[in-house]
Amino acid sequence: MKALITLHNRIFDALESLALVLIPTLARLVFAGTLLVYYWNSGLTKLGEGWPGILNPGVGAYGQIVPRLFEQAGYNTANLGLVADVMVRAGTWAEFILPALLLLGLATRLAALGMIGFVIAQSWVDIHGHNLAAGDIGAWFDRVPDSLIADQRAFWMFLLVVIVLRGAGPLSADAILRRTRAAGAAGWPKA
Repeated sequence: MKALITLHNRIFDALESLALVLIPTLARLVFAGTLLVYYWNSGLTKLGEGWPGILNPGVGAYGQIVPRLFEQAGYNTANLGLVADVMVRAGTWAEFILPALLLLGLATRLAALGMIGFVIAQSWVDIHGHNLAAGDIGAWFDRVPDSLIADQRAFWMFLLVVIVLRGAGPLSADAILRRTRAAGAAGWPKA
């Protein structure tokens, strides 16, 4: 029995040391595999026409991000004002920039914090701006595990919290920059 316990401890101690490398890398991989394209496609629906559309969101962006304000403005973007315009532009750019930073592993913890804020804002807009139904909002500790807000986005948030706490992992731009900085501090020639 003692040999079995020793074997168990060796195996799981080795896995624990691998977890330092695997958890942040897998968290970014899961984000890329499940949410990266979702956010980029969502961002594409908000862009205006042609190349200037990157800087000037389309009318649909206002309907998606500030739906009640847009309705009160008579569906005229000129009637919205600076605050709504900044919110729409920032929200649109965030859907491209934050996921890209997470994919690259660059400024990863800050990007994950930004995504947490984005998911909170997105959920608030879905509930209050788009009047999401109670069944779609869902609740924890019920028998339905697939509600849009309470269930799905809880997993998204957990994934992002893991990245905030553990960083990007060894396969990331952050790790490359950290190694380069450490090499420069040690007196190595800079590349």
